[in-house]
Amino acid sequence: MDAKLFSPTALKKPSGTSLLILLVCLLVLLAVVFQGHLAQLPQQKISLLLPLLACALVSAGLGYGIVPILQKLKTGQVVQEDGPQTHLKKAGTPTMGGVFFIPVAIAIAIVETKFSSEAIAVSMATLAYAAIGFFDDWQVLHLKSNKGISPRMKLTLQIAVAVAFCLWIFVSQPDNITTLSLFGGLVLPLGVWFWPLAGFVLAAESNATNLTDGVDGLAAGTGAIAFLGLGIIVAPTFPNSAIFCACMSGGCLGFVIHNRNPAKVFMGDTGSLAIGGALGAVGVISGNIWALFIISGIFFIESISVIAQVLYYKATKGPDGKGKRLFKMAPIHHHLELSGWSETQIVGVFYLINALLVVLAFVFA
Repeated sequence: MDAKLFSPTALKKPSGTSLLILLVCLLVLLAVVFQGHLAQLPQQKISLLLPLLACALVSAGLGYGIVPILQKLKTGQVVQEDGPQTHLKKAGTPTMGGVFFIPVAIAIAIVETKFSSEAIAVSMATLAYAAIGFFDDWQVLHLKSNKGISPRMKLTLQIAVAVAFCLWIFVSQPDNITTLSLFGGLVLPLGVWFWPLAGFVLAAESNATNLTDGVDGLAAGTGAIAFLGLGIIVAPTFPNSAIFCACMSGGCLGFVIHNRNPAKVFMGDTGSLAIGGALGAVGVISGNIWALFIISGIFFIESISVIAQVLYYKATKGPDGKGKRLFKMAPIHHHLELSGWSETQIVGVFYLINALLVVLAFVFA
């Protein structure tokens, strides 16, 4: 992909604060535009904007106390030396920020839904993925290396959580695993194919958001937009999951206040795996995997860029054992950085694309 087609010099470099304002505007705009859709629901009192704002305020406020604690605990990020050189100055920035905004969103969601079993189930799945990420982050800090637990172990744990979550659905809500909603009102019967599909969605989604977390404000901001979009779509049939999504969106928004460029804290795998796990859990439990796929377009492209990079390198490997690279660096946001884009340009464009994907999902899912 030739990034020169999108000339970075033609784009103004926004500040981290202006991107935060853009994110808030996009979230409010999406909520207001689709409020008419929510007003037609049997539960006319359902509101996604209020729990979103509540979680955003609590997460942002809590961050002012937690971030200094993370600094004192010396949870500084270990930066890849072979990555973009502009990232070397980020070494030492505290990580594991997911420890404060994920629990806030989950706690408020459970209370707001009056401890519904649906909200508790997706919350437990989210916490499980956060625990996997926490374990990985701890290993990175303990070993002082950018390599945490092995990819095989991480994937095994992710699949184990997915299986446990699917078993809960099978026992408590068996009707939710028989069909898959597609575009145009089409419904696809799943049968036994539910299990591999659901497991793939949960593991793939958590890995995809993990890969997206490489630029200040990117994963949290796109996560906030994706959660709100998914919440709007599932609200008619799964209002409790919709409220959970709104709370997660607010938690991500509150985190962006501290994670916007230049970031004062990173979410780490604790946050990024939890975001993907939560999106996957809601998509699976509601049967809206197709809508989730559209909304997760940014995460999908990030994952595909990594897969394509590896496959192309192996396919072009010569006698010397070295292959060619399809991108300057993967995931694709690093390719854009090395092609002249600033971090804030990448984040701003990705925010706008993700908001458009939400609209497309609402129309076609």
